[in-house]
Amino acid sequence: MSTEWSENIVIRDLADEPDLSEELNDLYVRLAEGPQAGVPSVVLNMAGVTYLNSSNIAQLLRIRRRLVECSKGLRLASVADGVWSIMLLTGLDKVFEFAADKATAIASLQIRESKRS
Repeated sequence: MSTEWSENIVIRDLADEPDLSEELNDLYVRLAEGPQAGVPSVVLNMAGVTYLNSSNIAQLLRIRRRLVECSKGLRLASVADGVWSIMLLTGLDKVFEFAADKATAIASLQIRESKRS
């Protein structure tokens, strides 16, 4: 489920498959179709995700790449232990930025945006 936190930040509350792949794909399509100037920063609330498969990881990397191209931020929030283990094992803990919860993720993106202004 997508929430427009502000004009500059979108929050997605994610759940396990089969919804996870669909949500990530929908998000990528939204980010890819719009002009770079209109792309928001993104918080992915991972609280409902208990595992990731290789397709999910590829989708996350595509979303991250698009946001980097647009100079926008991505935060993964509330990552469960099982998903965190996958991130550590694959080295993705060094690729993505994480937050303990949605509020912290939103605040970190707001601070990032204020420094850029």
